[in-house]
Amino acid sequence: MKAQLRNQIASFFLLTPAAVALTALPAAALAKPATPQVRSLEVTSENGLNPGSRLRFRLEGSPRAQASVRIRGVQSNIQLKEVERGIYVGRYTVARSDRVEEGAPVRAVLRHGNRTTSASYNVPAGLGNVAATAPPPQLRIERFQVAGFERVEPGTELRFMIEGMAGAAATVDLPGVANNIQLREVRPGRYEGAYTMRHGDRLNVSAPVVAALRAGDRVATANLAPPPGGGDTRPPVIANLLPREGDTVNAAAATVVSGNFEDRGGSGVDPASVRITLSGRNVTPDSQVTPESFVYRGALAPGRHTVDVTARDRAGNAVRRSWSFDVASGPAGMPLQILSHSNNGQVDGSSAHVRGRTAPFASVSIKVLAVPPIVGQFGVAQQVFSQSLQADASGHFDFNFTSAFPIPGTRYDVSVMASKAEMTNEARLVLYQRQG
Repeated sequence: MKAQLRNQIASFFLLTPAAVALTALPAAALAKPATPQVRSLEVTSENGLNPGSRLRFRLEGSPRAQASVRIRGVQSNIQLKEVERGIYVGRYTVARSDRVEEGAPVRAVLRHGNRTTSASYNVPAGLGNVAATAPPPQLRIERFQVAGFERVEPGTELRFMIEGMAGAAATVDLPGVANNIQLREVRPGRYEGAYTMRHGDRLNVSAPVVAALRAGDRVATANLAPPPGGGDTRPPVIANLLPREGDTVNAAAATVVSGNFEDRGGSGVDPASVRITLSGRNVTPDSQVTPESFVYRGALAPGRHTVDVTARDRAGNAVRRSWSFDVASGPAGMPLQILSHSNNGQVDGSSAHVRGRTAPFASVSIKVLAVPPIVGQFGVAQQVFSQSLQADASGHFDFNFTSAFPIPGTRYDVSVMASKAEMTNEARLVLYQRQG
């Protein structure tokens, strides 16, 4: 654009040679320094004669002189600098107080020693016809809002709104979650967009949410601090305790005390807030603590031990969990308990569901015999179920058995044997088919 402008409005002035009479001069006079000469002056403009426009000057004349330009309507002289032999350049930015018009006198001056020469020109026609270029609109964000911070958890939709200069590109950065979330310009200068929180997202509540408007190489930003905890108002949960409440563990080996922190999409547990007390002794420094879990390993004396764990999430929500377990004075027995039926209970229909609990990941063998109420109906006793399975990480197991002859009064002898390492335990359960 500047090249085109230069072609359109550049003026090139040639000093008109003056008619002079040449006469013979004494040799001494010929030895005096020659008077400097101005040969031409070129003036260009980026934006006509408007305030803020930059005028450029290029003067050709005698070398090794001091050059300046004076324009009517400008208060000061404009100094030029010799950039190569006999070529002088300079520039001037038109101020608001200047009054430069087309046709205004321009005087170029060369001074060499005590000799000075000048040449007169005029601001050329057309130099002021360039329309003033309006400065680009100011790029800034007038308003930035986020809705949905009341409860940040998986599935929560955060909605963003930015108001500012129209025609820009708008984005939002969620600290610790996502960058460059694109917003759409729904009407001039208003941008909207949304993000749905996912499992595993951890909003960094100590850093601001950043909105950005971009136009070319210009960027405007605005920060918005999330509310404390990002709207997290629910305390975390301490789960998957080991040993479990009421368990008996072997005293011969080191005891592992552990649990998990579950915050259900909240701000997460702050490990620095965790405190673990075992039988009145603070064992936190000897434990491994992360935002997701805690683990303590150590030899414990036989007897009853109580664990007390306290923690806070990053939103300040507190949780506390206490439980007790026993350390056996000798080898601990294999725990085994039938949970779903009491002994000599009754079952309906042809199928029964039995639940139990034993040591985590123990092997469990089940056998069920059906004994008819009248000998000879279908034999003395008949095995109706046999299965081997493994308890889960919490020690729970369950099974269903079905009788081919659900005769009222039939007795079911249920035998359950659990084993792990070199320990075994057996439990028996008697059930009866309901009458009528």
